[in-house]
Amino acid sequence: MSFKVPRGTQDILPGQSEKWQQIEGVIRELCRVYRYQEIRTPMFESTELFQRGVGDTTDIVQKEMYTFEDRGGRSLTLRPEGTAAVVRSYVEHKMFGQPDQPVKLSYMGPMFRYERQQAGRYRQFVQFGVEAIGSADPAIDAEVMALAMDIYSTMGLKDLKLVINSLGDKETRNAHREALIQHFEPSIGEFCSDCQKRLEKNPLRILDCKVDRDHPLMATAPALTDYLTDFSAEYFTKVKMYLDTLGIPYEVDPNLVRGLDYYNHTAFEIMSTASGFGAITTLCGGGRYNGLVEDIGGPDMPGIGFALSIERLLLALEAEGISLEVSNGLDIFVVAMGDEAKVKAVELLSSFRAKGISAEMDYIDRKMKAQMKAADRNGAKFVIVLGETEIAEAAVNVKEMESGNQEKVAFHNLVNYLLEHK
Repeated sequence: MSFKVPRGTQDILPGQSEKWQQIEGVIRELCRVYRYQEIRTPMFESTELFQRGVGDTTDIVQKEMYTFEDRGGRSLTLRPEGTAAVVRSYVEHKMFGQPDQPVKLSYMGPMFRYERQQAGRYRQFVQFGVEAIGSADPAIDAEVMALAMDIYSTMGLKDLKLVINSLGDKETRNAHREALIQHFEPSIGEFCSDCQKRLEKNPLRILDCKVDRDHPLMATAPALTDYLTDFSAEYFTKVKMYLDTLGIPYEVDPNLVRGLDYYNHTAFEIMSTASGFGAITTLCGGGRYNGLVEDIGGPDMPGIGFALSIERLLLALEAEGISLEVSNGLDIFVVAMGDEAKVKAVELLSSFRAKGISAEMDYIDRKMKAQMKAADRNGAKFVIVLGETEIAEAAVNVKEMESGNQEKVAFHNLVNYLLEHK
């Protein structure tokens, strides 16, 4: 019987995993610069957390969650997104009591959604995100968007578009909700069953429907920005002012809504405009979620964040023809001829690695020519060949593979020589 990777998942093999590490390194360095500290939460949480935090009218909760009962009869769910778990941890550990606010957190790890597999979308995917909890200042909204844009630009991407909108406050949403119901209700029978259910529960979610996106009523739907309260309009104006101050170009899209129920005020997406990227252009999405902390049992603390998929970032790099250089980083390959030489090779490898020198040798008793080819395939900078003569003289010729130059070095001085010439 043969086994294959489960549908909607992938193996990230050597040669590819180094690219992931490179991206992760860029992200972690930018988090250090922006002062977003890493938080790690469990891969599964109480199902109710996501029902309450993400929203029971969302596709995620209704269709996409991996939910199971444990032996104690408790309903648990593999995390489909990161914000709800981070906010739960923020509340549980009383981070709202810390003197420095907002609390700025970042996370990176696998998420799980049962959805149709397509390019850049998997049922297990790696998501990076940040949350800034404890400030209602529009400047922090701009900072969060700047960090997301910095990640993509640092990776070399140029074909990017930042799209923003305001989802307003509670008063705004209520007024817009009534307008949407009046707009869609006469023709709701022409829409999918999901949209028909959303009409009363959360009509804003109709605008995010992928099935009915081309229905004529979508284009003429009341714009949320037309219902903004004075406070919401002023807040949005300040967010745009800060983006202008940072020199970050953006477009305002009144129809932009996010797929999670907890968003209000600022909502944004970063899209790839690269030709051939695909029909789904979104790379990153986020927004403000004032009220979520309170919904999960904490005090009334505002928050904002974003999340991005590493898989889709890799697709965007490919679409723009940006290749990540993967270096094997092998400093020295030791070719051993004979049993005594093999023992010495093991000893030398240990001394090299103890000083941070990457080293490798043959473990399947190949001939010298085959071992030299292995050294070349692995990109070794230096090669040494150990035989009876070298063992007797306690010295070896160190060959630099690129130039072909060789230099005789005593065993006891090999480590220093390699450190000087790395």
